[in-house]
Amino acid sequence: MVTRKKFLSTFFAALLIAVFSTVVFAADSLPFNVTPGENPVKKIAKEFSPAVVNIDVESIVTQSYGGLGGLENDPFFRRFFGEEFRRFSRSIPMKGRGSGFIVSKEGLILTNNHVVEGANKITVTLSSGKTFEAKVIGKDPTFDLAIIKLQSEEEFPVIEMGDSDAIEVGDWVVAIGNPYGLEHTVTVGVISAKNRSIHAQNLNFDGFLQTDAAINPGNSGGPLIGLDGKVVGINTAILPYAQGLGFAIPVNMAKQIMNDLVEFGSVKRGYLGVSVQNLSAEFKEAFELDVEEGVVIGDVLTGEAAEKAGVKRGDVVTHINGEEVKNVAAFVNKIRSFAPNTKIKLSLIREKKPLDIEVELGLMPGAEAAVSNRGQEILDKLGIAVTPVNKELQNKYRIDMEEGLVITRIIQGSEAQTTGLSEGDVIFEVNNSRVNSIEDFNKAIANKKSLALLISRSGKTFYVPMKIPE
Repeated sequence: MVTRKKFLSTFFAALLIAVFSTVVFAADSLPFNVTPGENPVKKIAKEFSPAVVNIDVESIVTQSYGGLGGLENDPFFRRFFGEEFRRFSRSIPMKGRGSGFIVSKEGLILTNNHVVEGANKITVTLSSGKTFEAKVIGKDPTFDLAIIKLQSEEEFPVIEMGDSDAIEVGDWVVAIGNPYGLEHTVTVGVISAKNRSIHAQNLNFDGFLQTDAAINPGNSGGPLIGLDGKVVGINTAILPYAQGLGFAIPVNMAKQIMNDLVEFGSVKRGYLGVSVQNLSAEFKEAFELDVEEGVVIGDVLTGEAAEKAGVKRGDVVTHINGEEVKNVAAFVNKIRSFAPNTKIKLSLIREKKPLDIEVELGLMPGAEAAVSNRGQEILDKLGIAVTPVNKELQNKYRIDMEEGLVITRIIQGSEAQTTGLSEGDVIFEVNNSRVNSIEDFNKAIANKKSLALLISRSGKTFYVPMKIPE
């Protein structure tokens, strides 16, 4: 007599065999030369692992010897006892690890920005065991992407990038990376959702691919590959309290910005200056709308492109240049696909009436930081990165101010950290001049040898004086 337990175990075993067979026997249609009956995952792992790299980073962190009761973090303590503070502190190397994949024969590697952020030294290891030094070519913190380049004249194997718009829920994918330092680990799963929004801690992104392929710490920056052998996503995030939930940045997003990262070091993308929400059933009922898809305009930022063109809170955007807007992710991705100063047509509904508005897009805040000038060079020497105040940074750092430059990164052990500056501080004035861009900063320090930074932190303001480094 067949027991219930034995029946269920037999049933599920047969189901797994059937699913696996589906993957294998569908392989004869794959474009990268998989023979009928061959396991495509094995083929992908063998052919594309050489282009997946392990990235080791090292940064310098200043650590006090203790006994200061937290005073070492007080800006006034650092200001008046800076030299003594240095005597009771030490700089120690901190190491981190992530993944990436080679996208050009010249050795350009695509990875996550958080993998290389603040790194003083980057070492890349290939599957062959060969190691190379690498340098950062460009970074985009908004999408958590970075391009680094191997310091070598060799030609390297590459992985071709695919079309993340064409991937569908249920499609099989393969993740290759270095979780927990276990090099070139291969995991398999399916796309379990698209256009997933994650807003938690330092992660704030709309449009993720969600997969149940195992992604763990160290996988960050590695490729998510479709069964056609092409990259559809860049593995980026996990939710620590969940199982079977991994997230990847769609590769189409990376393709849009790679050229800017290589050419300018940052992304020059169009900016509308609004916050939006999905058009839910409740919205449609409350607004008495007879449309299926679109996004609802929330905040309209003062002085930005949308306000100048006459866009208002409560407008429902249904089309951009005649193309349907399905949701927030599609809206954001479409806007960011345009270059600054591009004129676009927004088709929207206002008070139940259709309306077309032409908007000339502005420049995404923070793109000015790519401009090479004395101000940027000094910021680099001080060890800080800044971005003009915007809605995203206001939410992230709980900033009430509408103006200024937000410190988005401080290198451990840098002059800026020693003087008491912190991530999330807002530089409101420099030498008694208001600053809202790198260009403003550059003008404020012209022919100066010292800086007086007016800092806003948690609703309080104070000055931080410092010498301009040579």
